[in-house]
Amino acid sequence: MTAASRADAFTSAEALATLREACLAVGLRHEGAELMRLGENAIFRLPHDPVVVRIARNLDVLADAAKEVAVARWLRDAHIPVTEPADYPQPIIARARPVTFWKLIDDSGAKATTADLGAVLRRLHALPVPGSLHLPELDIFGRVGERIAGSAHLAESDRSFLAGRLDTLRDQYQDLRFGLPPSAVHGDAHQANLIKRPDGAVILIDFERFAFGHPETDLSVTATEYLIGWHTDEQYAGFVRAYGYDVMGWDGFPVIRAINELKMTTWLMQNIGESDRIAEEFRTRLASLRDSDAPRDWQPF
Repeated sequence: MTAASRADAFTSAEALATLREACLAVGLRHEGAELMRLGENAIFRLPHDPVVVRIARNLDVLADAAKEVAVARWLRDAHIPVTEPADYPQPIIARARPVTFWKLIDDSGAKATTADLGAVLRRLHALPVPGSLHLPELDIFGRVGERIAGSAHLAESDRSFLAGRLDTLRDQYQDLRFGLPPSAVHGDAHQANLIKRPDGAVILIDFERFAFGHPETDLSVTATEYLIGWHTDEQYAGFVRAYGYDVMGWDGFPVIRAINELKMTTWLMQNIGESDRIAEEFRTRLASLRDSDAPRDWQPF
């Protein structure tokens, strides 16, 4: 099996094989590692060292992995509490996948609030970006097209629908007029990318999609989740108060909401083979995309 073909099948078993090779390369022990998340990346916690290992799907995102490390160092120096790179080569390549290593954050187990997220984003969007950082322009569609084209689980009718949906939203996005000044944006700004330490500090993580773009794109993630039903009225109001702006009042929000729903659906699509529960949830989301007025009875993953 070639390195390229290995990089095509990003299962939990393949992620573990990559972890084993990456840990061997830097002198870490992988035995007993906990798979914390399998999505765009596989994220493992090592039991013998205070390190979290992040494995990306393929070499197409090698530049993103290097950017994550640079962004984390910049934000740390700007006094925004963030996850910090561990003292190992960053990134390395194992089994044709970029791998980075991060210091384990002492997690209190308490979930960061939507207000915490609003406050962090307010600080982030206000930061001047140094010219030396060379942030890419935000690509809000990320890898959606590649996911649709490359999925082995889609019926051709579903593939055609999703590709057409993507084309329509690309056209609509080009016509948007944004009201807030461009800034650094997180690119995947939701509560799961915050960790609350026992001392109450809220730590921002996951800088893979970090870019220079429009703050509305970050704010629309929580607003989309609110309309799906993942946040209460009070929680969303706390987010708005903490940030100082309600993106749902912007006339371009429905387009960003639709983009977010497409991204959330195709993100989950990557893991259909992992369980029947994921496959069923994907079918639920896909049916919702076909009917914009249907209730979004979606479950978080």
